[in-house]
Amino acid sequence: MNKIAVVGAGVSGLSMANYLEKHKIDYHIYERRKKEDLAGHGFLIPEEGIEYLTQIIDRSQLFKQGRFLKKYIQYSHTGTRLAEKDLHNVFAISRHSLINLLVQNISPEKITYEETVTLCDTEKGKLKKSDGNYMDADIAIISDGSKSRIRRSLFSEEKMRQVRENEVVNIIKNKEIADSVENDFIKFHHEEGGLTFGILKLSEDTILWYSQFDNEKYKIHECTAEHLKNYMLEVFDNWFPLIPSVIRKSDYKNVHVWCVYELEELNPFYKDNIVFIGDAAHPLIPFTSQGVTSALKDSYTLTKYLVEEENHVKAFSRYESERRPEIDIHISNGRALLNQFLLPVSQYSENILPISYK
Repeated sequence: MNKIAVVGAGVSGLSMANYLEKHKIDYHIYERRKKEDLAGHGFLIPEEGIEYLTQIIDRSQLFKQGRFLKKYIQYSHTGTRLAEKDLHNVFAISRHSLINLLVQNISPEKITYEETVTLCDTEKGKLKKSDGNYMDADIAIISDGSKSRIRRSLFSEEKMRQVRENEVVNIIKNKEIADSVENDFIKFHHEEGGLTFGILKLSEDTILWYSQFDNEKYKIHECTAEHLKNYMLEVFDNWFPLIPSVIRKSDYKNVHVWCVYELEELNPFYKDNIVFIGDAAHPLIPFTSQGVTSALKDSYTLTKYLVEEENHVKAFSRYESERRPEIDIHISNGRALLNQFLLPVSQYSENILPISYK
């Protein structure tokens, strides 16, 4: 097997590295951020994602770092219970914890941080490092996120658009608040639509909260910690008392403001000796809750075909053929869930679950 460069050390890239490690395939990871740069947000992982994740992470270690959720409960913004649904093996975990679990199986010598990789504009299929030297790799697996620079360079005609939703995400440690929240995924919706506040319990003393905004109605003009806190308190002032209480007691050191984008049309998942996985191949809007699971399935599937096929082009082709139909379903489901989010609660469909299933 030829040497492989993995660009990006997020969930996609580290999952890929773990699968390559499992099959003893040579690789090296390049990450443009610092090792300590771990944004303060988290993930929902459905049962299928857990099945793939536990192939590369010890099950007992994984389950110590997060929490299974019992129900999804939907409330009005004033606290009236609107609907609920049982969750079957849906797992909540912080990004920090998941990254640490994935990186523990990777030798430090196989990851280079603070290294920006770009597409060479003079030699087809070549990538270069920040010092201008070509990368020592025959195959490049690109996992540098939804705004992948390499994808944009390779497919210069692509069009990305901002969707009608922004998110503010934060994780806080507060035993008092955590004690007041059951092992449920709870989400409060403004009756007029376009504004929500969700809470997930990650451990005995830690919760993740996030708010979703219709960005045509609600404008976040400044992203400093103090401004965000004041803005959140203003917007959610008359909501169920738990919400402003959580906002006031939160530390905003690692708060994350997420402007959500999607591709108007997906590009091919590969070109020449370069292949894309995770959000770099197919950005999914957050309503799907399928980002991690899709990245894991991409990594597993691509590795399987790299092992089975002597020719990497055949491996890439089989990988895209298998993964693309499911991704198309998640994109369609995500857009439907986004459209529902923008509607008044009275017009919601019976499908209240904020997870896309194929």
